[in-house]
Amino acid sequence: MPDTLVDARGLRCPLPVIRLAAAAKDLPAGTELTVLSTDPAAKHDVPAWCRMRGHEHVGTREHRARSPRGDVGSGADVGSDGRVGNDDRVGSDDRVGGDEDWDGWAVTVRLG
Repeated sequence: MPDTLVDARGLRCPLPVIRLAAAAKDLPAGTELTVLSTDPAAKHDVPAWCRMRGHEHVGTREHRARSPRGDVGSGADVGSDGRVGNDDRVGSDDRVGGDEDWDGWAVTVRLG
C-alpha cells in the first residue's frame, strides 16, 4: 500500500500533478504516493511528471464506482511499462480513498 494518499478527485489538470508535487516535496526517496483523480489527463500527466523528476511510475489502476446493485466495476491495471496486467498495490477490492462512488484512476509513484 502507498505511504501517502493524494486525493485530487474533482480537480482538473494541472491540479492533480500540482497536489502530487506538493505532497512529495519533503518526502524521502522510496516513499510511495497514490494520486486519486477523476481527471482522465492524470493517468498520463502523473507518469510524465515521474519521468521528468526522476521518480518511478509504479502503476495506474482504473477505479469504477459501485453500481446500484452494490457491485464494483472491474478495473484494468496498467504498469509503468504500459502493459495491462495485475498490480496488487491498488485493487478494486482495496477501496482506495474510502469513497466508492467515483470513477477515475489511482496512480501510484515511488519517489527516486
